[in-house]
Amino acid sequence: MKILLPSSVPLAPPLPEEVSAVVYDAAAPVPEEHLDAEALVVWGNRAEDLAAVAGRMPNLRWVQTLAAGPDAVLSAGFPPEVVVTSGVGLHDATVTEHALALTLALLRRLPQSAAAQAEHRWADEIGGIQPLRPDGAVTSLIGARVLVWGFGNIGRNLAPLLRGLGAQVRGVARTAGRRDGFDVVAEEDLDAELAGTDVLIMILPATPQTERALDADRLAALPSHAFVVNVGRGTTVDEDALASALRSGGIAGAAVDVTAVEPLPADSPLWDLPNLLITPHAAGGRPVGADELVAENLAALRAGGQLRNVVAP
Repeated sequence: MKILLPSSVPLAPPLPEEVSAVVYDAAAPVPEEHLDAEALVVWGNRAEDLAAVAGRMPNLRWVQTLAAGPDAVLSAGFPPEVVVTSGVGLHDATVTEHALALTLALLRRLPQSAAAQAEHRWADEIGGIQPLRPDGAVTSLIGARVLVWGFGNIGRNLAPLLRGLGAQVRGVARTAGRRDGFDVVAEEDLDAELAGTDVLIMILPATPQTERALDADRLAALPSHAFVVNVGRGTTVDEDALASALRSGGIAGAAVDVTAVEPLPADSPLWDLPNLLITPHAAGGRPVGADELVAENLAALRAGGQLRNVVAP
């Protein structure tokens, strides 16, 4: 049996002797001599390179993407009999770190401090003696009302840290309930939650249902002092509506690690928006535990068992 491992990340999963591992260039289509592989691991591959080989691997049984969102693999056109598994769980810790960092950067006015530093100016307006809860602003997680939209693995990992810093945390998911000690509201009730939200953190996947889910109406429902943080997918935010809300003061600020088009074009108006912090899809990028997941799923495939993180066709 042959399994193809991408060159984009150092992988060394423990494999049985009868399994041959071949490292391929993830920046190009799978080479002709390796189209006979039965297993393909994907990380950082271009959509067009995946599409170029999707229907040309006759022995392929399984594709493992190390990304939490499998959209690139699903859109490539692999045959329906090929099992696709995602990298859900591999990015929980790193994306949690980044989401927390962006949230704190907005609340503690780090972009404004950086701008003042560039001017060699001691910014008295954001330093020194300050009220904990100034009128019309949120400057601390202490007592802040945080809504985590997309309460999956990463959301459940992030929520206790936010609460540990004093925030009041609620989640939003497809169905309501209580998860890991946190109240979760159904997406159909989201709009009613927005008016009482100080920080909206989005961790949504890219699906037809989530495209531009944060639109002009939902942005308008947020208080003017609210912040928006997006570490999910860029397509889940209506960027024109976000730009309008930031320019008009409809919300206090936003931080995005993802944009609808990546890399973000140099002439994009997003770069110059007031109170917008942009990071270059840096939240994940480090699949923690990838070797273990690949080895576990390979063993299950060979034994005819249940693979982990199977993506529904």
